[in-house]
Amino acid sequence: MDITRDRFPSDFLWGVATSAYQIEGAVTEDGRGPTIWDEFSHTPGRTRDGDTGDVAADHYHRLHPDVALMGDIGVNAYRFSIAWSRLLPDGVGRVEPRGVAFYRELCEALHAAGITPVATLYHWDLPAVLQGRGGWGERDSVEWFTEYAVAAKAHLGDLVALWTTINEPWCAAFLGHGSGVHAPGLSDPACAYLAAHHMVLAHHSAVGAMRQVSPRRDDRFGAVLNLIPARPVTTSAADTRAADLVDVIHNRQFLEGVLRGTYPAEIREMHQRFGIAGRIDLAELSSRRAPSDLLGVNYYNINHIAYRPEAPAPGEYPGADGAVIVPPPGRLTEMGWGVEPEGLGWMLDRVTREHPGLPLYVLENGAAFPDDRMVDGVVDDANRIEYLRLHLAVLADSIAAGADVRGYFVWSLLDNFEWALGYSKRFGIVAVDQATGHRALKRSGFWYRDLMRGQGPSSQPASK
Repeated sequence: MDITRDRFPSDFLWGVATSAYQIEGAVTEDGRGPTIWDEFSHTPGRTRDGDTGDVAADHYHRLHPDVALMGDIGVNAYRFSIAWSRLLPDGVGRVEPRGVAFYRELCEALHAAGITPVATLYHWDLPAVLQGRGGWGERDSVEWFTEYAVAAKAHLGDLVALWTTINEPWCAAFLGHGSGVHAPGLSDPACAYLAAHHMVLAHHSAVGAMRQVSPRRDDRFGAVLNLIPARPVTTSAADTRAADLVDVIHNRQFLEGVLRGTYPAEIREMHQRFGIAGRIDLAELSSRRAPSDLLGVNYYNINHIAYRPEAPAPGEYPGADGAVIVPPPGRLTEMGWGVEPEGLGWMLDRVTREHPGLPLYVLENGAAFPDDRMVDGVVDDANRIEYLRLHLAVLADSIAAGADVRGYFVWSLLDNFEWALGYSKRFGIVAVDQATGHRALKRSGFWYRDLMRGQGPSSQPASK
């Protein structure tokens, strides 16, 4: 049976999601400053085929057609990220009016189309000048981010009520500073844990400050966490301990840091192990805690964990000695991730149980598939449709069981720059021709459009 809208609340937000560096392009236009991802992607060997976000999906020049495309699909919400260096090219100080104008134009176009803007302040594109001053490894990053957040609220707060601060801090901290596969490309466990702490503290500082800037009754603030269940591959004590530690590093560190202003004992032990306990003020974290109005949950997969005593700790999970992520059983996406929708329900139920009363939004959910089958000129991505359908069915069950989930956003609206993987992986429900920029709905885009309309499956082509 196909999923239908009537299984969800009448005021549910149905959306699509993107991020600035992955779609905007125009990296040297209208005063935008360089970011760590500009530098990383232009460093030989860092990205697949040397791909960069210089043009990406050229959204900067195609803002209005892209909003029209969202209107054609019928979504009522759009989650995007603001490029820090478009607003503050030097990271702090001077505000660039052309950057402000771009995001105001975007939000005004969304409102005109009946689409709610949902803004994310940080989706991994730290201004390069701030990385030169130590980046997220420095305590000053908390104040830099707070200044930026205040500027964004001051200039866009009349158009945006739903704000999220930092997207997936685990990725930014541990892929960027632990394994080094993301910008800024560091492999330093101590710096990874410091960056994680500074991002959590920056979230609290920014929310507290933004609440004082042109407050409006419908303002809502939160963070976005990519929550990945960690499942032991056997019931052995060793596998279970390894999975529990991966869960602490990936999930509990940020859930408790963001929502409670504290860290699990295992994370405090990591601070001691890597020699940074003296640089982390837990009393400050507790005193600066800003209550969250919402939590963004990004879900893609489950981590299946085995313990191998001879294995070094993964770079993205420093301190989890012997923990190995093993290939999941069953169907895989092109990212090598399992199609395991039950993990979404499990995680939503867990957050609901451990943090009752907190409104949740699934701000990213989607899949990369080869997209190499065409029917009547349309990408026939049946695997993506099935992925979305299965996850929405689980989401509907979670809501029925009591999870206060208020929105769902497909990742992603457009095929885009997939970070270190360049353009080799496609998540969009809209195909983008890299040579021409031409947009065309995939079959999954028609499926989502028909879901919005309350209709059955359709294969009618449309393009922009």
